[in-house]
Amino acid sequence: MVKKGYFGNWGGAFIPEVLHQTFAELEHHFKTAQADPAFWQEYVDLMSTYSCRPTPLTHAENLSKHFGGAQIYIKREDLNHTGAHKANNVMGQGLLVKRMGKTRVIAETGAGQHGVATATMAAKFGFDCTIYMGEVDVQRQRPNVFWMEKMGATVVPVRDGSRTLKDAINEAFRDWVTNVDTTHYVFGTACGPAPFPEMVSWFQSIVGNEAYEQMRIQHGKNPARIYACVGGGSNAMGIFGRFLEEEGVELIGVEAGGKGVETGQHAARLCGNDASPGVAQGYRTMFLQNDDGQMLETHSVAAGLDYVGVSPILSDLWEQGKVRFTAATDQEVMDVLDLTMKKEGIIPALESAHGFVQAFKDAPEMSTDEGIIINMSGRGDKDIFTIAHAFDDPSWKEFIVQRAREYSK
Repeated sequence: MVKKGYFGNWGGAFIPEVLHQTFAELEHHFKTAQADPAFWQEYVDLMSTYSCRPTPLTHAENLSKHFGGAQIYIKREDLNHTGAHKANNVMGQGLLVKRMGKTRVIAETGAGQHGVATATMAAKFGFDCTIYMGEVDVQRQRPNVFWMEKMGATVVPVRDGSRTLKDAINEAFRDWVTNVDTTHYVFGTACGPAPFPEMVSWFQSIVGNEAYEQMRIQHGKNPARIYACVGGGSNAMGIFGRFLEEEGVELIGVEAGGKGVETGQHAARLCGNDASPGVAQGYRTMFLQNDDGQMLETHSVAAGLDYVGVSPILSDLWEQGKVRFTAATDQEVMDVLDLTMKKEGIIPALESAHGFVQAFKDAPEMSTDEGIIINMSGRGDKDIFTIAHAFDDPSWKEFIVQRAREYSK
């Protein structure tokens, strides 16, 4: 029998005593909401009027012709309000916060999209808001920091450890422990202690529910394969969930290969050799760690994928062989980003582009009557500094230098 809060061998809730009552309260409100059709309808109504749901499923005709194989469809979470799938989870948790009667929310963020979404939700619902973000990510995602602050959130740069996502999560938990009466931690991905993995996956399931219906209308049948990038795993769980029990649908999660999984400079947990089972940040999963259990440094061109752990639900699906995991290198990501922009006029986020890499490798070997879906979890606006630098764009450099001169006057 699987223990409560576990998915096979993974999951659980390894939390300090001071948070036990808080988690019991959260679980109660979540389970009550989950059993209440009126709550889900309220959520759907909110997302259809405040965000952009249902988001389109775009047939990428030019890319399909370019590769000459499978018909490529892109689930457009980039068209969600705030530019990513993150709004789905955040707005759902915001409705739970209202039910719990709390007045303050905190969150961690890596790529900044979860931070922007949380700040947006807090502004709409009238909550105080604090966002924890690794100092490295603050620098490479400055536009998102700007918008968080303009919407009234306090952004706290985290200078401990690798100064990235895992360190931001640690700081957010420290805050929560001392402010449990007024504060809810809006966890951003399908990780962490139970019930977060299940709860975040439930709110994100709206993505797969839509894609299932859209694919049947546009393509006439289920997709042969579905691709999603995997950091923590929320967008992957969102698109995978509805198709898990569908015959003939292969699910592929693409991790951050960084400079190559053989280099040690990556964030590949389930398709590399540097991860092992462990317990950290309140749950058990596969972590990038050494033999002493110390977390390893990670690397990815995408700020949202360089997390040391992964959803316990995905660890379970990996162990069962229900999801295939691969990795995409930084260079491969930049190459497919360039191709997608020029062929389709669509700008994926650096995170999302990882899913495109494996899809583009597989599509030419498939037949033209097969369809594949790439879950485009976000758009590339937030990555403009990183992308322009990677492309070594001379006009962008000139623009930045000129602006720096103007600001220094």
